[in-house]
Amino acid sequence: MIGFSVMDFFGIPSSINLSTERIIYRGLKVYIVESKGGAIVCMLLALIFLGTWPAILTLLERRGRLPQHTYLDYTITNLLAAVIIALTFGEIGKGTNDSPNFLTQLSQDNWPSVLFAMAGGVVLSLGNLSAQYAWAFVGLSVTQVITASITVVIGTTMNYFLDDKINKAEILFTGVGCFLAAVCLGSAVHASNAADNKEKLKNLPSGCIVGAEAMDVSMSKETITNNDKAKAGTAGFLIELENRRAIKVFGKSTLIGLAIAFFAGVSFSLFSPAFNLATNDQWHTLKEGVPHLSVYTTFFYFSVSCFVLAIILNITFLYHPVLNLPRSSLKAYLRDWNGRGWAFLAGFLCGFGNGLQFMGGEAAGYAAADAVQPHQCMERCRTSPINNT
Repeated sequence: MIGFSVMDFFGIPSSINLSTERIIYRGLKVYIVESKGGAIVCMLLALIFLGTWPAILTLLERRGRLPQHTYLDYTITNLLAAVIIALTFGEIGKGTNDSPNFLTQLSQDNWPSVLFAMAGGVVLSLGNLSAQYAWAFVGLSVTQVITASITVVIGTTMNYFLDDKINKAEILFTGVGCFLAAVCLGSAVHASNAADNKEKLKNLPSGCIVGAEAMDVSMSKETITNNDKAKAGTAGFLIELENRRAIKVFGKSTLIGLAIAFFAGVSFSLFSPAFNLATNDQWHTLKEGVPHLSVYTTFFYFSVSCFVLAIILNITFLYHPVLNLPRSSLKAYLRDWNGRGWAFLAGFLCGFGNGLQFMGGEAAGYAAADAVQPHQCMERCRTSPINNT
């Protein structure tokens, strides 16, 4: 028996008993994280994974790789991570009538819960895809502040009631109030950054030609040579970045980026409550005697729907791109190996991060899992070297 004390965190009890038989599956039962200590370990690992993959995708876009190509690679390994979790953790131990294994649940009459899980995957896919474009317009740090804060304000509140109020409201909703303020501050920061960049670009080098409206940028060889040594935050740095990146943002309204970020935040806020309903069936949609979906089965269906929608949308965007991106094709995508390994890594990180978050949410409550994630995600983005200047 191992015991230690930690501070109350988002309503999680301060005295945590890490009994090994509670973390590892009991007897012949399927592996389930049941202790608060195990939940904290899962969520801490999830925070590292979920705080890393957005920076990788942002870096690839800034190096000129088309976001459609990157997201297609990312979504493949994101699904693969869910399959790995389901076939390992979901198959550990011998299933029972109340707690069947992953493969057993695939043939059971649990479609109401499956639909909730798939709905969660749909909104997550929309959120991730939107965030990929918002990072270009608003910057990684500001986008994460806005989306994470909306996730807490809406998603955590919904999960608090779905979890039957198991977390401490005075702690949880104090954090919700802080994140609500962060939404307003994040929007203000974006407006300030946009005004600052506009001011810097008034005094451009002679080799730069900026249109009155579209602000199309072309650079002479001399200018490029000078900008090779441009310091971050200067006009030369901004122009060099604009010419190199895949998504061109000069001259576009600041409201576009904010609108995309807010849409992504609302989408993110809904996937966790949908997952919660799928695993716990608070609305009693399952037939009597049908066991609840395990977190692993739920995550599998969740990831499948996320994958299918991502494939449909991104293949469509290859031939009908948005935001003035260049047209591409499946053949061009398959030949594009520049940064593919990094995109695969981002998919694995996101997939395993989401899986660990949901595993921890089963024990500590999904409201606590939601409230912890944005804090770490924003902290990692604040220190990221690729934030907008």
